[in-house]
Amino acid sequence: MSSKSYGILRRPLVTEKSTTEKDLRNKLFFEVDRKANKIEIKQAVEKFFKVDVLDVATLNMNGKVKRVGRKFAKMPDWKKAVVTIKAGQRVEFFEGV
Repeated sequence: MSSKSYGILRRPLVTEKSTTEKDLRNKLFFEVDRKANKIEIKQAVEKFFKVDVLDVATLNMNGKVKRVGRKFAKMPDWKKAVVTIKAGQRVEFFEGV
């Protein structure tokens, strides 16, 4: 495993939908590096959380346009990953959320 895997997972996405998906379908949501592919994301999640990954889905999210004073600014684009883990496995990081 290369040291590049440390920069792949940016942050977990904790929302009402992601919490429901985690409980019902064993899916975890992450913001990931825009250049990362599904194989790299799978390897990073398996390495850091010690779980078996069954599937990875990725979505390229467009940044929103925000109002800043009289001008408009576009927020940066980002990539979302939906990771399905094996039934019965848990990630302790998400348990207290």
